[in-house]
Amino acid sequence: MGLLDRLRKEWFIIGIVLVITFARLEPSAGVKGGPLKPEISITYIAVSAIFFNSGLSLKTEELTSALMHVKLHLFVQIFTLVFFPAAIWLFLQMLSLTTINEWLLKGLQTVGCMPPPVSSAVILTKAVGGNEAAAIFNSAFGSFLGIVVTPLLLLLFLGSSSSVPFTSIFSQLFMTVVVPLIVGQIVRRFIKDWLERNKPPYGAISSCVLLMIIYTTFCDTFSNPHIDLDKFSLIIVVFIIFFIQLSFMLLTFVFSTGKQSGFTPADTVAIMFCATHKSLTLGIPMLKIVFEGYEHLSLISVPLLIYHPAQILLGSVLVPTIKSWMVKRQKALTLKLQPV
Repeated sequence: MGLLDRLRKEWFIIGIVLVITFARLEPSAGVKGGPLKPEISITYIAVSAIFFNSGLSLKTEELTSALMHVKLHLFVQIFTLVFFPAAIWLFLQMLSLTTINEWLLKGLQTVGCMPPPVSSAVILTKAVGGNEAAAIFNSAFGSFLGIVVTPLLLLLFLGSSSSVPFTSIFSQLFMTVVVPLIVGQIVRRFIKDWLERNKPPYGAISSCVLLMIIYTTFCDTFSNPHIDLDKFSLIIVVFIIFFIQLSFMLLTFVFSTGKQSGFTPADTVAIMFCATHKSLTLGIPMLKIVFEGYEHLSLISVPLLIYHPAQILLGSVLVPTIKSWMVKRQKALTLKLQPV
């Protein structure tokens, strides 16, 4: 029974492995112009479905309760969308001197440009007992910001503007991301009670559509004879991703627990997860739009595909330690505030 539960819990990661394997065995089904017609079914329908689903699931009323914690929001968003991509860019200047596959390095830069996820940071913050409202707000607000900021960062750091028209990227993002998101929020207003009663599996729906996007992305790769990924580069990138996550979690912890920070231990927990986690649900569709037609798109996607399970795995492992620290710190602060 334990194994079955484990499989249910990790089905998405297993799904990623299966769709990549299937793409390797039968790439012709998902290539551009193939039976699945990904240039329409994925580029427009699948991406729109993911963001309509996000709009439908987003509880606007929960976000308003966390709205006033401006200092925390600024810290998370500046760290995620300014410091993170800039620090990765500097780090990659050193790594570019090595023999690591250049497209995987570009993929690491795309990871740095991504907004925070809507789910994993919130789930882990809740598991620890941190400031869940702040985690929900920053994940959702970061996702909205990411619609505009992430493509700009990708164009700034990777310079794809030379081959991809800037205006077409934003018009496509508007039609497949912004419009479905707004429509989802409007529809939610009318069927809110039904949604609250039935609790549709939003996460599972987005994940299934995402698996389809990942499949067609890798079909393009495996049908291209010129692309070759060496195992050495892949193993090194896995270690780099874990190193980046641990380093940035430590950095956010140090900054948010300083005497002048003014953050509570519960705030620190939300900051650690929200500022260091990156969205796969938003990331893959955005890469598909910004790098449409790139023959190395799937190699660029690989670090993000690794980063997603790595952040959940690392976060889950650290939950007991962070929870223990938070409880001790809260007790110490309570005793300190009590009158002698």
